[in-house]
Amino acid sequence: MTTSKLLQSLLAQFSQQRFVFWHDTDASFADAVTAIDLPDLRVVQIDSTPALGLKREIEQAPSSSKWLFYSQQEEPAPKDDWLLDVRLRGKAFHADEASSQLEELGLQTISLRAHLKLRASFLRAKDRFERLKKSVLPGDTEVDLDRKMIAVLLRADQPDMASILLKLFLAMESNGDVDLKREAKGWSDLESHGLLLAFWSLVREEFGYNEAQPALRDLLFRLLVTDLAHGLAGDLPAQLQHFRINDRAKAATASVFLAQWRTNITHYSSYDSISAAVANELKLATCLSGLSAEAMLDAMTFAEVERWIIKDLRDRILNNPATSIAVVRSIFERRRDGHWVNTKLAANSQETQALLCCYQALEAAGDFLNLCAQYAEGFSFDSPSTAIEAYQTILFQFDQRYRHFHRAAEVVDMMGWQLLQLLRERIEEAYTGWFVPQLGLAWSTLLEGERGLLKQWQVPGIVNQQNFFKNEVRALLNQKTVKRVFVVISDAFRYECAEELSRQILSRNKYKTSLDVMLGVLPSYTTLGMAALLPHETLAYKEGSNLCVLADGKSTASLEDRNAILAKHGGVALNWEDMVALGKDKARETVRDASVVYIYHDRIDLLGDKASSERKTFEAVEDTLKELNDLLGFITGNLNAATIFVTADHGFLYQESALDSADRSTLDIKDETKNAVLLKSKKRYVLGKGLGTNGKVWSGTTAVTAGTEASASVDFWVPKGATRFHFAGGARFVHGSAMPQEVLVPLLTVKLSESDKARISQVNVAPLMVSHKVVSNIVRFEFIQTEAVSSKVLARAISIALQDESTPISNTQTVSFESTSVNMDERKKSVMLTLQAGSYDPKKDYYLVVRDVDSKIELHRISLKIDLALANDF
Repeated sequence: MTTSKLLQSLLAQFSQQRFVFWHDTDASFADAVTAIDLPDLRVVQIDSTPALGLKREIEQAPSSSKWLFYSQQEEPAPKDDWLLDVRLRGKAFHADEASSQLEELGLQTISLRAHLKLRASFLRAKDRFERLKKSVLPGDTEVDLDRKMIAVLLRADQPDMASILLKLFLAMESNGDVDLKREAKGWSDLESHGLLLAFWSLVREEFGYNEAQPALRDLLFRLLVTDLAHGLAGDLPAQLQHFRINDRAKAATASVFLAQWRTNITHYSSYDSISAAVANELKLATCLSGLSAEAMLDAMTFAEVERWIIKDLRDRILNNPATSIAVVRSIFERRRDGHWVNTKLAANSQETQALLCCYQALEAAGDFLNLCAQYAEGFSFDSPSTAIEAYQTILFQFDQRYRHFHRAAEVVDMMGWQLLQLLRERIEEAYTGWFVPQLGLAWSTLLEGERGLLKQWQVPGIVNQQNFFKNEVRALLNQKTVKRVFVVISDAFRYECAEELSRQILSRNKYKTSLDVMLGVLPSYTTLGMAALLPHETLAYKEGSNLCVLADGKSTASLEDRNAILAKHGGVALNWEDMVALGKDKARETVRDASVVYIYHDRIDLLGDKASSERKTFEAVEDTLKELNDLLGFITGNLNAATIFVTADHGFLYQESALDSADRSTLDIKDETKNAVLLKSKKRYVLGKGLGTNGKVWSGTTAVTAGTEASASVDFWVPKGATRFHFAGGARFVHGSAMPQEVLVPLLTVKLSESDKARISQVNVAPLMVSHKVVSNIVRFEFIQTEAVSSKVLARAISIALQDESTPISNTQTVSFESTSVNMDERKKSVMLTLQAGSYDPKKDYYLVVRDVDSKIELHRISLKIDLALANDF
């Protein structure tokens, strides 16, 4: 220490003390002491000064005087110290480097000087010393200092073992590339500064890892396998037993550390990559092969676990879908709350998205095959009314679940996985080989015959599509309670899609919906369907190259044509993208004087009706649902809409598998129409004059099935069931014929309401019989969902953890409460929390903290005591 620094240190002492004792046993600063010359400071060489006289002199000196007592001897024992009373009123001063560092770090334990000398190489660098200084506490021990020095060398975020290990493990991954032997920057410095043994000692105390030749790679394996063992119900596979940490408390700390790593929004992707690499080296797939989904229910360590659960559930669905669907839902619900199927991570992780879609596909497949089992005898309807009611209430689910399965499976396919291949084949066989043909046969009995629908295209209580404007729009305007009606027409938006949209809208605040069905025009194609929805007194075909449909003598083909027709009824026609692009103010100006606003949307038909893009049909439905949700929000939020109708020109049929000759109608159109006038020939309909009847098709006239004028109508043939006349231009996506999916057009009414019944809320969740004393490292808590989920009472996800004030001391569990059951016992859920190893004050309050996952609002904070000594007594 230089003289200048010495003087600075002394001055710092005297700023608060009158008496300072300096025992310089090495006589290192004997010369410097004689040179000290500070105002009002008396320097006393106590080794050569009589103590009695010195004490008298101190007592007689003014109270403002300052005294430095210098000695080259060890500090005397209290019983031999003549100046003990003065010493007790003063402070000791040390001028060696370690003592100076002790002082500067603010440490209270003098004995740490020796440890600081041992760590001299670390402390020598000013940058390291300053960074260490920021985290040192007055009561720190040698172990605390070593841990904080290690954190400084590794540049860990916090000076705790979890942050230190995380820093070391993160270095093993770089942009998705994993090298389990790659060392973190600063790792070699631990050895050069004598801290490597201290590091492994800290690891041993924290995690129970005690190997003669410790290594980070081996530590990682042991932590991951220990966490896997913690999550399994039953024994860990024998091939992995030797990796397990057997100390229960230390194993719990390992699980907490890994849970915090994989739930860290910044670092979870590195966990995914590193754990996958470890799973590969462990040959984990082989190890897990004998375990059931239930045995792995709470194991979140490896993605491979998720894949094995999915395989198990897939096989159960294939073998017995009726008894498996409840299990699938229960397991999906639990796994969705874990790491690998987390919906919040799916947007940023292809693997997570694919695993999530696997479960969604399993759930859809289970529901679909369960429906098949319920209707194993086929379908039979007494009347069109009962058939339509059946389709509205339950049969539409065949189409919806089929769509959900394939949309989810598309995402899985992009990963190159074959997990769903067997299930895909079963679903396709059941849908295209059983459901659609069976439904077509039953529906055909209602269409054909002298009293069939083709002779009288009307069903009691069901609005015909061509009467939509008169029965729905004009009737609403005539009530004088509504200033403006909005009509959203989405091309090929079939009933099952509208049912899903209705549920989505109901989950939004202040929205009410009602879903009905209209009997669409036949043939079910765009030109006729769009014309039927417009205001008109008459509909008529204009023969020509395009076979245009006229409304009151006016063309309906283009948006401009439709706008002209609507203008006569105080209305306006807009393209949805153009309207949204206008923005709030210009859109308001555009519709200001209109009493009717028709908004046209096209996504499904746009993609589905082309061979190059028809396989994107279900993706188009998904996009349509999002776009219509956004569109409805724009209309209600910016255009003051109180009532909106959402409907379509027609529906569609779609199958994922390629068609073959069995799917083509045996009718030879060219030969069969040689005595008629053929006007238009498409995959699912033929239009002409004088077509007559044919046993291979459903036939009729648009005068009956669309209300066109008798003198300006056309005859039609449409293929029975799901067959096509030809496959040109794509064949998977079709419309035009008379299947329910094509002609049962949705009529969704959307309204805003200030009624309390239109407001949404989330289910409440309450803890059940919480024990206020924790006596083991693994703690079980039970919660109840106090009300059933409904269209306006939404599900809630909560996070649950134990905390010391705001610091987590356990893993955090996420649990979703989404039960629709009225039985309270079925709305209970339990959660297991793992307490990390540590020293807990049995008299201190710790907390069980429950938060809403989305809003982060704290729902419950329950105080409890932690007394692990009680568990040790047994």
